[in-house]
Amino acid sequence: MKKLITLFLSIVLTGLTAFTFASCGNTSPNTDGAIYVDTNAFFAPFEYYDGTEIKGVDVDIMELVGKKLNKKVVIENTDFSVIIDNVASGTKYDCGAAGITITEKRKEKVAFSTPYFTSVQYVIVETGKLEKSGTTEEGVDYVLWSELKGKAIGVQTDTTGDIYVGDEIGLETGALYNSGATKIGFDNAQLAVDALKTQVDAVVVDKLPAEFIVNKSEGLSCFALYYDANTATEEEYAICVNKNNTELLNAINEVLAELGEEGINELVAKHLGLED
Repeated sequence: MKKLITLFLSIVLTGLTAFTFASCGNTSPNTDGAIYVDTNAFFAPFEYYDGTEIKGVDVDIMELVGKKLNKKVVIENTDFSVIIDNVASGTKYDCGAAGITITEKRKEKVAFSTPYFTSVQYVIVETGKLEKSGTTEEGVDYVLWSELKGKAIGVQTDTTGDIYVGDEIGLETGALYNSGATKIGFDNAQLAVDALKTQVDAVVVDKLPAEFIVNKSEGLSCFALYYDANTATEEEYAICVNKNNTELLNAINEVLAELGEEGINELVAKHLGLED
């Protein structure tokens, strides 16, 4: 009996050891060898639908990563709010590419690539409903956060716009604290903008998606959001990767280094239709 128990324990311990080593390696949840990328395809120019195909800056970056690793890249659309948890779980997606801002809370769950784009928050309104507060020396028209007092503000759920608006309303130090301003969440920025005439007075979203939406829509304007004449919000985008997949993370960082700021700006121009 003792021999049987010893044999059984030996088998169990061997299995646990194998599991531990597997969990610590460069593992992917997929058996077909492809890189599965989670995105939210309503954040142009970084990701958007062109018919039934998902295109964008992040898609181009990940295609370059696929070429570097000689792997097929599969891009799939989900709600933005679940991307971090999807990647962290390791059940399907290897990484998330969706204009994702690096935050300390998100870093607890996933690894981030080197930053590849810096953005600021913008506000979208119906033209004439909000006047600019000023213009920076660089020619950027801006609105002060305080101008949103008492307004119903649309945001994309779980984005930094959602976080910023929530803090400005909910914190005693916030520009909108006790002002009557309210926050309404939507699954994507376009849905928030579609609600401008019915549910919300303004929509807060990142700079390029705001400009993209306004440029293809009539009767809308957008402005940078500033705390004062010299202080705007600022955030950095990166690609999130499952913490066990260092091979993929390294390949993404190599591609971003090869592209550099100039290469990323060329991709942005391409997907904004601004190429010469």
